[in-house]
Amino acid sequence: MMKEHFRRFANYNTWANARLYDAATALTDFERKRDVKAYFKSLHGTLNHILVADRIWLYRLTGEGERPASLDQILYEKFEALREAREAEDRRLIAYVGSLSNEDFSEAVEYRNTKGEAKALPRGVILTHVFNHQTHHRGQATHILRQLGVAEPPALDLLYFALPSA
Repeated sequence: MMKEHFRRFANYNTWANARLYDAATALTDFERKRDVKAYFKSLHGTLNHILVADRIWLYRLTGEGERPASLDQILYEKFEALREAREAEDRRLIAYVGSLSNEDFSEAVEYRNTKGEAKALPRGVILTHVFNHQTHHRGQATHILRQLGVAEPPALDLLYFALPSA
């Protein structure tokens, strides 16, 4: 049951990210990088931060992949490269969740936070945080899209993903 729950979130996450990136293609590079006083300054900065956080967490969970040095490190200046990396990370998240057993979600994972402090949390709690973190920042990104003139940003609610297509 737990595995199916997290598999749904991994697939939803991929769907929502694709819709968000599709909407962002309506903007110029200048607009995507324009400082709109968001927490990570711009749409590009916000999308970048989501990728940074996912890489940090997947490194903690798997011991593999890139591990950014800071939460605001710009990984890719070009939007197309950022999108390709996002898509690859989404595939990685799906594969990781798919590799787990139901019992793995309650297993404690030891890691070091960005300050170097030792921590431990159940894998399911960490994955819940990863997907919740993305949802939080996708909400910010949707707001930024509207600020930048995208009149109708895409609906990203889980219910739209879960409902059968008409």
